[in-house]
Amino acid sequence: MILRRSQGELKLHVAIDVGAGPPVVLLHGVASSSVTFANVVPLIQQNHRCIAIDLLGFGGSPIPENCDYTIGDHAAAVERAIRNLHLKTPFVLVGHSMGSLIAARLAARTRLSIEKVVLVSPPIYLSPEELSDKLDRGVMDFYLRAYKYVRENKEFTLRHAAIVERFLSIPKAMDINDRTWTPFVKSLKNSIESQTTISDLASITVPVDVIYGSLDEFHSEGVLKIVSRLSGVRTHRILGSDHLIGKRLAKATASAIEGTVVD
Repeated sequence: MILRRSQGELKLHVAIDVGAGPPVVLLHGVASSSVTFANVVPLIQQNHRCIAIDLLGFGGSPIPENCDYTIGDHAAAVERAIRNLHLKTPFVLVGHSMGSLIAARLAARTRLSIEKVVLVSPPIYLSPEELSDKLDRGVMDFYLRAYKYVRENKEFTLRHAAIVERFLSIPKAMDINDRTWTPFVKSLKNSIESQTTISDLASITVPVDVIYGSLDEFHSEGVLKIVSRLSGVRTHRILGSDHLIGKRLAKATASAIEGTVVD
């Protein structure tokens, strides 16, 4: 059990709780909210109880000032929220982007009754030095440098985030503003740039499906090759999809949840 006493009183916002049947818990990514799953929920709510939780610092959830927003902090808050739901049967845990890193940590280190894990567009990273291919090292180094620049240049980031948000296929899928700036910056640094997701995945004992788009702007082919070789993990590359869960990626996610063929 990973629940930290310092985060024990925080209550995350359950933004969606619809449908009936075996439960599916949905975790969105950094600087977003449960609107991330707008294309997924309609596909599964007839057969499942769909529960989407806003992560610490985002959506309708609290923004604690003294939080470092590490994977451990996020996972602890999510674990408490799930336990407060008093689910009676094992559930499918789905994470998108940073939410998939949190899902991997929960599945690896808690005693929650998880049936399977579905990771969508996961930004699973290693340090560049841990990758053997020169191109893979270059891509990883670029991501880490870009994230640092984004963190250290607030005005630039907020201005461009507002522009990008207007063109997203899912309204409000990106929510970076003055209110969410601190959890965004700390989550980016302490959860995405500093992560042990490969180790977490290697410790998971339930089936794991990793789904990502061929046009995903934040994935590492080199790392995903390593992920695909882990026991119990299946990777699925969806042609024509980017980082957001558009309709094609949503269909693949629903298939993984239902246990049918992902294509």
